[in-house]
Amino acid sequence: MKRQAPALEAALAQLEAAQLRRTRVTVDHRAATGRALTVADGRELVDFSSNDYLGLARHPALAAAMAKCAARTGAGSGASHLITGHGAEHDRLEDELAAFTRRERALLFSSGYMANLAVMTAFAGRSERVLLDRLCHASLIDGARLSGATLVRYAHGDALEAGRLLDADAAHTALLVTDGVFSMDGDLAPLPELARCARRRDLWLIVDDAHGLGVVGADGGGVLEHFGLGSDAVPILVGTLGKAFGSFGAFVAGSAALIEFLIQKARTYVYTTALPQPVAAATRAALALVRTESWRRERLRMLVGRFRVAAHALGVPLANSTTPIQPVLLGSAAAALAAQRALAAAGYWVVAIRPPSVPAGSARLRVTLSAAHTEAEIDGLAEQLGRACGSARSA
Repeated sequence: MKRQAPALEAALAQLEAAQLRRTRVTVDHRAATGRALTVADGRELVDFSSNDYLGLARHPALAAAMAKCAARTGAGSGASHLITGHGAEHDRLEDELAAFTRRERALLFSSGYMANLAVMTAFAGRSERVLLDRLCHASLIDGARLSGATLVRYAHGDALEAGRLLDADAAHTALLVTDGVFSMDGDLAPLPELARCARRRDLWLIVDDAHGLGVVGADGGGVLEHFGLGSDAVPILVGTLGKAFGSFGAFVAGSAALIEFLIQKARTYVYTTALPQPVAAATRAALALVRTESWRRERLRMLVGRFRVAAHALGVPLANSTTPIQPVLLGSAAAALAAQRALAAAGYWVVAIRPPSVPAGSARLRVTLSAAHTEAEIDGLAEQLGRACGSARSA
């Protein structure tokens, strides 16, 4: 170990020199509204980096449902779903998620990462190819690699290139894969075109709609609802529960046969402890709010529009996104970090995103908006971004 330490220190120093070393922030307290957080040094900052798009993570109904269930079932599930870890709350949540996504069945996973590893490794293998959008989430890329299939990546959002790559070796291609809403760019995948590509070649199309479900679409049905697509067009849908739903975990939704196959073959389902039932209970409470409180989505869309108008007027270099993910493109890691520091000094928490999370030369601030934010907070952030971005670019 002593021989390895200098190499690790050198690698860390190299990351530090390139301004790519990542650090954690310790949150001591989060306000009941969810908008503000207090960090370890005592500063209170308005949070514009959370994925709590609908403002549900701190909702009292979720906390009450979790506490009530924990009093009955305990804090942990104690085993995997296939041993003794599968409880009544899991069953109920899976049924409700299937109904919400208009599919026959849904299957719970402990995280979106595990759900994506499951579908990629279960439906692709050696001697096959999988095609991914170049900006797909890391979990989909890792899943493709773990499957043993050949990973082929098409240009971001380019369904025409995806079609050409499919035609180059359609016989050996098992999967066409994309995010629904891209987590670092906030744009939507061209799902109608991709669905036609997959249907013509009789391929599985997998959509990870982690950042779309609950937010996009009139009823929160995500990118599929937005485009009017059903399970015939997108047979494998992945969703997460720690973003718009404000809790934790993930799921895969599809046909009854598809879910049964995953129960038998998905290693990240078979060989892990089940999600605690109190978390499932909290998610059921969140799902009910997503269905009944459409005003949250309406308010969120209004705030996104307000922010974009204000930011454009102040010369903030926004990406072309209509979702709550609003990237501010600054290019270099140094510029992004400088802008993050300036915003923190002004009372706003916006994290700089640097390679390898985004391609080299595209470092940015990833602004995320929530229905819980106030108009004054939105306007204040836009004003401070105008100042911070100008200073960062000239530094």
